[in-house]
Amino acid sequence: MSASTITRQDRDPAAADLAPSDRAVSAILDDAVAGRRISAGDAHRLLLDGELFELGAAAHEVRNRFNDPAVASYNIDRNVNYTNICVYRCRFCAFYRRPGDPEGYLLPFEEIGSKIEETLALRGTGVLMQGGVHPDLPLSYYEELLSYLRERYPDVHLHAFSPPEVKFIAKKERMSFYDVIARLKAAGLQSIPGGGAEILSDEVRKEVAAYPKCSAEEWIDVMRQAHRNGLRTSATMMYGMGEPLTARVEHVQRIRDLQDETGGFTAFISWTFQHEHTDMPEVPETLPMEYLRTLAVTRLFLDNVTHLQTSWVTQGKKIGQIALQFGADDMGSIMIEENVVSAAGTHYKMSQEEMERLISSAGFTPRQRTNLYERFVERADTEELSRRYRGSLTAAHRDLAGADALLPVVG
Repeated sequence: MSASTITRQDRDPAAADLAPSDRAVSAILDDAVAGRRISAGDAHRLLLDGELFELGAAAHEVRNRFNDPAVASYNIDRNVNYTNICVYRCRFCAFYRRPGDPEGYLLPFEEIGSKIEETLALRGTGVLMQGGVHPDLPLSYYEELLSYLRERYPDVHLHAFSPPEVKFIAKKERMSFYDVIARLKAAGLQSIPGGGAEILSDEVRKEVAAYPKCSAEEWIDVMRQAHRNGLRTSATMMYGMGEPLTARVEHVQRIRDLQDETGGFTAFISWTFQHEHTDMPEVPETLPMEYLRTLAVTRLFLDNVTHLQTSWVTQGKKIGQIALQFGADDMGSIMIEENVVSAAGTHYKMSQEEMERLISSAGFTPRQRTNLYERFVERADTEELSRRYRGSLTAAHRDLAGADALLPVVG
């Protein structure tokens, strides 16, 4: 089915048949590999009955149709969590602190700037900036932060403020999602991350206390309004919280439907729930085989999304490599800094050199990319800013610089 033939009923997940189809797995895989759209029910059937390595082989063929078979990409950016203060109480989150908590923080603009300078020293091209939903921050705060960063670091891509943050600003300021995003864009925002999606099923969102921060449709509509504003966004899914497979299928159906409508998603990134220090310690760990199965099926189902990232940050470096054979074409970031997943007990980072070794040993040519996948980045492109800000490297991240740490500072 082509995007032009999608009807309004087809776009409504409530009207979609999310139950497992009665089609044979082999027929579903044949259709997906041939470029014929599979249904949500087909995806459910694959999750239930697909043989892992057959799913991986089919997903890899689809991956190669969308992307250069010889190349696996990555980027260098930094997750800057500007605040951990949050009005919401999501059961799966170990990062947030309540307003008034002595462990709560709001980073000064200057400290965020220092983090960006260190990112540039490490040959980074952008920052992913999001935080808790702070009750006291008006729209003007976000505008001033973006303007401050855009003025001082014009070459840095600002990928910031997830749908729950946008929703809260809109409610606080009594504005539409569209108008809030337009104001943020005018101040310097260049794209929006897919955070806060978790599982786009309201039944699950209510169970894990994510519904108050935004419903499934509110998350989708923030992204729709971002795309209407000319901004690209990413799409994400966090699963393994005890939800039924039907909820995962509903999630990817919603993503595919909006992509049919707007074409604004650059990539899809999924990862598994990390339960340490959360309010859900009883939930069993999602094993790597289930991660790979889910990755492969999402590659087969999302026939209108070009890029799928691995989640080596939650799965580990080896599974990250294997994921490149299960539908992913991109390893994501070297992860200079990450605070949300690490608060739940998972800690990984790597240098650019290690990232390229991992990709090479997995059988691909490593290529650094820009934040929106517009082009590949050559070392010469980042040389000047890397040398200029070399003095910004902190002891905590000097090991990520590799041989660059020995080069002189210029400028």
